[in-house]
Amino acid sequence: MAETGFKKWIITITVITASLLELIDTTIVNVALPHIQGNLGATLEDVAWVVTGYAVANVIVLPMSGWLGSRFGRKQYFMASIIVFTVVSFLCGNAHTMNELVLFRVLQGFAGGGLISTAQAILLETWPREQIGTATALFGLGAVVGPTVGPTIGGWIVETYSWPWIFYVNIPVGALAAFFTYTFVRETPKDSSRPVDWWGIILLAIAVGSLQTVLEKGESEDWFAKTYILVLTITAVLGFLLFIWRETSTNHPIVNFSIMRHRSFSVGMFTSFVLGFGLYGSVFVFPVFCQNLLGFNAQQTGELLFPGGLCTIVMMPFIGKMLNKGIPAQFMATAGMFLFFVFTNMLSHSTLATGEKDVLIPLLIRGVGMALLFVPLTTLAMADLKGPEIGQGSGLNNMMRQLGGSFGIAVLTTVIHTRQGLHRSNLLVNINQYNPAFVERFNGYVHAFVAKGQSMVDATTMAYRAMEGVIVRQSLLLTYDDAYWLSGMVMLFSIPLLYLQPFKKLKAATDAH
Repeated sequence: MAETGFKKWIITITVITASLLELIDTTIVNVALPHIQGNLGATLEDVAWVVTGYAVANVIVLPMSGWLGSRFGRKQYFMASIIVFTVVSFLCGNAHTMNELVLFRVLQGFAGGGLISTAQAILLETWPREQIGTATALFGLGAVVGPTVGPTIGGWIVETYSWPWIFYVNIPVGALAAFFTYTFVRETPKDSSRPVDWWGIILLAIAVGSLQTVLEKGESEDWFAKTYILVLTITAVLGFLLFIWRETSTNHPIVNFSIMRHRSFSVGMFTSFVLGFGLYGSVFVFPVFCQNLLGFNAQQTGELLFPGGLCTIVMMPFIGKMLNKGIPAQFMATAGMFLFFVFTNMLSHSTLATGEKDVLIPLLIRGVGMALLFVPLTTLAMADLKGPEIGQGSGLNNMMRQLGGSFGIAVLTTVIHTRQGLHRSNLLVNINQYNPAFVERFNGYVHAFVAKGQSMVDATTMAYRAMEGVIVRQSLLLTYDDAYWLSGMVMLFSIPLLYLQPFKKLKAATDAH
């Protein structure tokens, strides 16, 4: 039964706040890693597990969150997740060694995995079915804006206070969310009589955990050059095959694959993957591009991302209303994918002279595109689900978006690594005495250094170094342009997937229930 009036809105604010805790913590830690590394005396490889451990634990729990909500009651499971997340946040901020911090981040990831999908399921049951578009839009505020503003908030906290406060700020927010959940959220029936599918849980943890670890660590470990990456890849493939076999053959699965019979949901799994690729991939590439090439600091980069996030916030309620009025979600998602392609295409023509004004318009276009993508895609995927299927579907859908993001970051990182070498080789071909442009630039450097009092020998050496710097920057620029272009093409070529999902007005879907 849907809620009305004040209670509907207080539940909505509560679950969005709780999901924001999890989503912001996905990226807020990234900017604090150098400070954590110095404070705890860890290597770069060790401190990277602060991010990796959280992501792996998060993705393991996501597909199980529907089953956990059914077994323990959605309200109790959601409240327990908030409490554990809040307590462990304090422990993260109070950690004295790197091993402690990684352990607490893993526990935080397990708790966080129960927040986002359960929050979405509660929200979809709180709002009337004919207003599912509005409910999805409100949930999307956290899902899209959270990862975008995380680095901005993290950078400000670290610069103003110290790194433990990126965890401590969760405590009052989590306490309020737990209180309001206890007070206002309605309990759902428990189904604790069924036996626990322990083999399913073990196989899921092995498969998803192995895959996420490969995606998080593959590029830094040179992929299959490291034996453990190869072993984890094989483990992930075998684990998924065994998991699917187990879940389709047992009477009490933890992941109910029978919901794949809904064509909208099964296709929606792929579109959610693509959405994650674009959302997390672009959030990964843009800050690196700005700080490594354009000379922006972390705060400037965050300030640049903020107007686009604000644009998404403003647009989402309107998108929800358009869906409620019966405008096909496919049409809006198509417009969103096209706008995302426009955003990447504009940035793929960046130069070393690109400034803040040049990237503002593309980021605003991305903000509109993300609003047009998240709400319709999620609505299409979830519209046919009801009852316990909502929790199961929400978990799988969010897992696919997270995995899409991990794949996106892994692919784009590899592209940046490999294409940089290729572009460097192509540019070096032009470094010879028969190229008038090179000779002119090189002689200009030599004369400039001689004019500053350097000897001809020293000036010549310094000119070669200056040319090397130009080649490095130009090859990096071309590489980031390639990464933008690839992200846009993935989104553009995914448009036909949308039209595999049946056209259906939300009211019609409601009547079917």
